[in-house]
Parts: sequence; C-alpha cells; structure tokens
Amino acid sequence: MLEQLEPPAQTPPPNIEIDDVDALLQTLPAAIRRAIEAEDDFDSLLEIVLDLGRRPSARYRDREIELTDSEIAGGELEEVVRHLGEFGDDNRAGIARTLHRISCIRNRRRKIVGLTMRVGRAVSGSVALIEDLVAAGASILLLGRPGVGKTTLLREVARVLAEQGKRVVIVDTSNEIAGDGDIPHAGIGRARRMQVETPERQHAVMVEAVENHMPEVIVIDEIGTELEAQAARTIAERGVQLVATAHGNSLANLMLNPTLADLIGGIQTVTLSDEEARRRGTRKSVLERKAPPTFNALVEIQSFTRVAVQGDVGATVDALLHGETAEPEIREVDDEGEVHRRAGAEAGFPWPRSEPPSAGFFPAAAGLPYQSGHGTSPSPRNGGRDAHLRRRDRRRAPEPAAGPHQRIYPLGLSAGRLREAIRENSANASVVDRLEDADVVMTLRSAFRRRPPDLRDAEARRLPIVVLKHNTVMQMQQSLRALSQGAAPGDELTAALAEAEDAVQTIHSGVRDAVELAPRNPYIRKLQHELAARETLNSTSLGRDPHRRVRIHTL
Repeated sequence: MLEQLEPPAQTPPPNIEIDDVDALLQTLPAAIRRAIEAEDDFDSLLEIVLDLGRRPSARYRDREIELTDSEIAGGELEEVVRHLGEFGDDNRAGIARTLHRISCIRNRRRKIVGLTMRVGRAVSGSVALIEDLVAAGASILLLGRPGVGKTTLLREVARVLAEQGKRVVIVDTSNEIAGDGDIPHAGIGRARRMQVETPERQHAVMVEAVENHMPEVIVIDEIGTELEAQAARTIAERGVQLVATAHGNSLANLMLNPTLADLIGGIQTVTLSDEEARRRGTRKSVLERKAPPTFNALVEIQSFTRVAVQGDVGATVDALLHGETAEPEIREVDDEGEVHRRAGAEAGFPWPRSEPPSAGFFPAAAGLPYQSGHGTSPSPRNGGRDAHLRRRDRRRAPEPAAGPHQRIYPLGLSAGRLREAIRENSANASVVDRLEDADVVMTLRSAFRRRPPDLRDAEARRLPIVVLKHNTVMQMQQSLRALSQGAAPGDELTAALAEAEDAVQTIHSGVRDAVELAPRNPYIRKLQHELAARETLNSTSLGRDPHRRVRIHTL
C-alpha cells in the first residue's frame, strides 16, 4: 500500500497494482471502515455505495454485500464529503494524488443524499492485450460497459507511450485518469495532464492540447458529444495518435448512435441508380460509410482479462453495411501474463437484413428526435426498429445448455472467471464453495501437480476432475461445453491416472511385478511417472509416439 506517491517522473515497477485504498477508507465512518477491513478482499473491491436512509454496501467483482445493519445518517454523509475534494459540475470529486472517483447524488435542493465511491487502480502491465496496436502508432478506441477497466487501460497506455519517449498529453475531464489535485498520479508516468474546467469544455481543451503543446499522442476519456467527436477527427487529421474511450459497449452501439457514428466514419443514406441497384442486388436506398474513420482500431473490453479487437475499423464498418459479417480477434491474458488469441464469433449487421432500414434509421438524418443512449421509440416513422433489434437479440441469445445441473468446485482457479464462463455459455452449472457439495472438480495443471488435500479427497470420492492448462474464461467455456455433452477435457487424464493407480495396487498386492499402461501423451505420461515415484515404484517409457506408453515395475 502506498501512503504517499512520488512525483510522476518516478513510475511504478511493472505488474504492480496501485490503488491507495487506505486513503479512501480513511474518509469513511469507523463502523463502515471496519466492515470493509474485515472482508479482507481489497483486490476485488470496486465500489462503496452510501445512500441516505439505507444500509451502506460494497460491490466486489463477483458479489455485493451490506456493510452494517444501521442506515446512513445525514451527518455521516457530510463527514465523508468533508474529507473529499470539491465536487465539479459533473458531480464528481476525488482524493488528492489518488485515482479514486467519488460521484454524488443530489436532491432537488442540491443537497448530497448519496455517494458512489469507486476504487481507482493503476495496473502496470495491463496494456499487454493491445501492446502491438499501441506500438504501431494506431489510433485506438476503447469500448466497454462501466467498471470493466477502460480508464485503467487508458492510463497504462499513456504511461507506456510516455516511457517510450513520446510526447503524451492527457485531457482529463473528471481527473479520473491522473487523479485529483494539481500533481498527477504516478500511474501516468511521464505523460502530461491537462485538466478541464467543466465537461462542456472538453472538446475545446482537446483542440487546445494539439495547438499549444505539440503532442505526439493524445489520451481522452469518455468521448460523448458531437463536438467532442468532431474535435477527435480534427486531432486525427493532424497526424496525432489518439487513444480514447467512448460511451457504448460495442461497434454496433456506435453504428446506431448518430452522435458518435463519426468516430467510425459516419453513416449516410445513398440513393443508387437503377442500374447500380440491380448490379448490387439491393434496394435503391442503401447505407454507406461517409468518411475515413477517426480511429484505426476498435477494442471492445469484455472483462478485466479479455478483449475483442477490430484491427481495421473502416473495413469492418463497410462489411457490416454491405450485409457481410466481421470476425473480431479475441485476446485473453492468463495469470502468467501470456496472451492467447483466437477468432471470435462473427459480428453481424446490427439490424435484420431482411428489413433494410429507411432513411429514418438514423434519426438525426431524418429530422427525428434523438436521445443519446436511449434510441428511439418504435413507431411507423422508424419502422419499429427497436422491436426488430429486440427480436434479433433473442435469436442470437445462447440456448440454455442441456444435461443435468453440474455443481463445480473450483480448485486453484478463479471462481469469478468460472461464474463469468457459466453466464456467457448459459451453462446448466453453478459454482460451489465446498468440495462436499460438488459434482465436478475443475482445477489447473499447476494445482494438479501439487496434489493438494482437496484433490486427493476428490479422487477418493470418485469425482470427475477437469484439468485446465490456463486460468482463462476461454478454456473454462470449452470445458463447460464438454461437460454439457456428458464428457470433459479432463476425462482422459482422470482415466489415465486411475489406470496407473490400479497398476500400483496390483504390484503392491504381489499379483504382478510389472504393469504396462495404455499409450498416452507426454504430459499424462509425466504424471504417471510421478505417481509411480510417490508409491516407491520404478517406471519407464516404451515405444514411440503415438504408441509410447509407461511401464510401472518394482525397484
């Protein structure tokens, strides 16, 4: 825990997480602070919620708990506010030289009646998932739901680029990237920070940064208005690398949002000639990209350890508008820091191709009212677009997995990631905290090699054991799909070890001096050798792959 941070020129060492959570806890009433300390789970703490007349609560990555039985009184809220910085026009405040963000809820008389206290973290090494894009000088747009880590990744990108010797300027509207106060947090390294007086001036400060400070890279959090989107395009046209976040979870969200669609090139309705329409096999009115996209690459942050990357935004948008599909690259980092890549599910056109949109699909182009983030109401003027989108979403929703319900005990792997894999797969499974309640044990190779007591107990209970190579959601999903079909990736391993144990018992009982096992892969043979050694028996490998096998015999 860092009580006092050094000036930004002294950056934290790699792979260190800085959160200064003590500074946040010191602002809380004693009873609430003790309750959080008793949980002793600061690494996964996301937010503390204090609402007048309600019990205080804490939100973790995988759960939410009530902290005390007593309700929050007005005096307690006032005491917390006294320890914070000044709230701005966006109703956000902070704690000097930390990354924590405190947002307030006010009543009609502007009195504070609620606080959301988000834990800010600078995680060195989190840029690994998109390091190639950053190094290539691409302008990158980050998307994702609130709390998924967009700002954390943005901060780390700024630090890495600044340490490479580039001139990096951060436009920090809510002081969320570089922390509260005039001295930036050490998490941004050598990058410079420009504060913004009010959120309405963010677009002006973005242009000012380019005109006055000669940056090579500009970092922006939360592009949300048309003026900010236009300012971003102005910056990109001057050859400056842009790294920014925007409101929205995916590329489809931006395509449906006329305010921000300019970030991906903008979309316009074009009327084709009869001959061209026949050649294309489409209606005469079609949608096409209006201009080059502001950003070269788009990254959808799906979780703290996984992203979906569209490496060529222009080509992807063109493909979707022409009714084709676009396949993002899924990247996931495991506990050892190794990045795994695979092709993701195809992204399709964000509305049914059987019902092409009219000019009213983008309300701003047709003179219809539009509210950012809420879409338009189904009506004859927009062709009931929202109803079509809902129907399409239902078609794309994953079917619930068949087979009996599986209670899975995670041994040495992340229970939170396992729950995420179950949720995304709609798997007929749940996570249990006790081995006695489990139908299946899921563990890692590293834990399996150590042979902990829970593993030996599971083997004694004859429970199926699924062994994963990496602690990633991707591998957990594959195992869940196999379990739903009545098999498991670890079944071969379990059977091989059971065969070796039977051989050991046969030799110890004096029935035979040696037993030859079935052919297995190198990793399983290694485990069979280790099992024999633990039982004070000798073992050798015979034959050549794929028929190479282990022979267990007496010393």
